Amino acid sequence: MTATALKPGVSMPSLAAAPRDFAASIVVFLVAMPLCMGIAIASGVPPEKGLITGIIGGIVVGALAGSPLQVSGPAAGLAVIIFELVRDLGLSALGPVLILAGAIQLIAGVLKVGGWFRAISPAVVHGMLAGIGVLIVVGQFHVLFDAKPLPNGLANLTAMPGRLLGLSPDGTLASAELAFAVGVLTIAFMLGWEKFRPQSMKLVPGALVGVLAGTLTAFAFGLPVARVDVPSNIASAVSLPADLLGSWANPALLVSAVAIAFIASAETLLSAAAVDKMHNGVRTDYNKELRAQGVGNLLCGVAGSLPMTGVIVRSSANVQAGALTRASTILHGVWILAFVALLPWLLREIPMASLAAVLVVTGWRLVHVGHVANLLKTYGLLPAIIWATTLIVVVAEDLLTGVLVGIALSLLELLPHARRLKLRVSAARDGEAHAIRLDGVASFLTLPKLSAALEQTPPASPVELDVSALKAVDHTSAEMIRDWVKRRMSLGAPVEITGGAGRLPALNLA
Repeated sequence: MTATALKPGVSMPSLAAAPRDFAASIVVFLVAMPLCMGIAIASGVPPEKGLITGIIGGIVVGALAGSPLQVSGPAAGLAVIIFELVRDLGLSALGPVLILAGAIQLIAGVLKVGGWFRAISPAVVHGMLAGIGVLIVVGQFHVLFDAKPLPNGLANLTAMPGRLLGLSPDGTLASAELAFAVGVLTIAFMLGWEKFRPQSMKLVPGALVGVLAGTLTAFAFGLPVARVDVPSNIASAVSLPADLLGSWANPALLVSAVAIAFIASAETLLSAAAVDKMHNGVRTDYNKELRAQGVGNLLCGVAGSLPMTGVIVRSSANVQAGALTRASTILHGVWILAFVALLPWLLREIPMASLAAVLVVTGWRLVHVGHVANLLKTYGLLPAIIWATTLIVVVAEDLLTGVLVGIALSLLELLPHARRLKLRVSAARDGEAHAIRLDGVASFLTLPKLSAALEQTPPASPVELDVSALKAVDHTSAEMIRDWVKRRMSLGAPVEITGGAGRLPALNLA
């Protein structure tokens, strides 16, 4: 078998896939390094905590994952909740919280509830990510000036004009202004590279180019700006948790553990679903992925580092770089370990403002206003309201409250059909085709059942999907059906939907 004959996503490394996996691992490593440190700083913890999580996410979770091409590591989606946890309970609370959160994920995977996380409304998830993006932007904006973020999102937001206008009145270049200039330079090089880079260098990440530009500028001119502080020995950054039972008696810690487990699992499994759309190889085993994430977060808790999730930015870089097996993910963790072990002095030359700049761009991209426009156009007003409300509550209150409010609002889609929420799925052969008939209401409550039925269809045979008896479909189920249809059609397996024209516009694939 040659490398070109392999399907992406096959579980086990092989000699045939080795060249492409090796090259992809280098790309992912270059993307991951600045993000691991930047997310740690945004979380209010030392940068080495993010690097340890990246190492565990690559080597351990990469070997166990149910989504072979997904890359795990510290995620912007948890930066806000970790920042608040460390602020309120101290850095020592991180280990006990993550051990408990990892245990919850591991048990959930053993109990095979992974598929249920896909039933969370996409409007809630994207609204949550948009809210997180806003919080990261307004928080890291202050780090661009070598200042610390304020305690909450609204305080950071209201302080932005004063921070920007409070530059030194005497005309001299203060260190805050110099740091801001380094941050702006980093953003300019990052975005400029992504827009104008030559095709032959398309795999070189913009974040790396931006950080290099900021670091070289600060070094060449000897600028008095704050720089990353990492220990010479990465092992010294491992802090074993103490008094676990005493910590777990704290109700606030228990709530944080449940919130981290829930949000990390949702982000991981939705990221895995997005990775599945990028290739036509092996599909994700959601329960296996959840178990792997649980093991990873348990180990992160033992090491006292940041929590991890599957992350879409690094995962998409992995797929686009041509990775074929999980070897690329594992190797990227090895490269992080080797770099921090052998070259910690190089990391200590990176300006804090450069990492903040990378996080500002990352946070801005999480907002993704185009998603709410697509929700409004395809599924109507209610999903758009759910998205906007989730975003606003996340920014104004906190992450968990925003998610719970969004989930509560998503229940409104069920109210018109509260007395008839059952869905019957019938499957049978019809000549050469595989016929599937849906009868009832397709909602997020029935999504695991519907998803299982669709995924069990023979991969190459034509499918006739009869929705004439479908009374209603919410946008969570409609989006899952649309993704499934598009994936099968991209593989050359035709799908014909009958009975929904005009009556169920959400299923219109035109």
